[in-house]
Amino acid sequence: MTLKEIRAAFSGRKPGLQDIRAEYAVLVPLVEGGAGLELLFEVRAAGLSRQPGEVCFPGGRMERGEGPVDCALRETWEELSIPRQAVEVVAPLDALFHQSGFLLHPVLGVVAPEAAAGLAPSPAEVEEAFRVPLAFFQKNPPVCPSYPLEPRPGEDFPYELINFPQGYPWRGGRVEVPIYRWQGRAIWGLTGRIVRHLVEVLA
Repeated sequence: MTLKEIRAAFSGRKPGLQDIRAEYAVLVPLVEGGAGLELLFEVRAAGLSRQPGEVCFPGGRMERGEGPVDCALRETWEELSIPRQAVEVVAPLDALFHQSGFLLHPVLGVVAPEAAAGLAPSPAEVEEAFRVPLAFFQKNPPVCPSYPLEPRPGEDFPYELINFPQGYPWRGGRVEVPIYRWQGRAIWGLTGRIVRHLVEVLA
């Protein structure tokens, strides 16, 4: 291979994150309500195979050639019948990398009050939608338990190939799980992390 070929391979290429198997996007919807600004959440339908009954933001997997904003707005329309023209995109929030190998892109947006009042959740995907005052999250920090990430190579790992026949001191880590409680509902996991991040930026 020549330097010319290498330069051509990288021409116009945007760097990303290695080893990402899928990318997702969610809309983080703000609505002007009776209590001021409110965050709009969904409860996933009980019939879904993944995470039924959990609280989340509208969103899903990005399709080929689709950016985070287009994905978040498309999924919001499919799940809640909120048209994209009723959403003012404010800004992308920090992306989240999940240890299972996917990247999540949260997009902060403001939903027009009439669209929020007339939303129609898709029964196949959404059990219900509800709102929580943004001030609640600003005044009530989450409970943040954590769990360890522990590398566990198999007995057949070829330590001799990396010149550590005696074994290697693998480095682990910890994952925090922010949990907010609102009227009997748990807002937690990646959704809790997104809410916590939003509150931190606003502070």
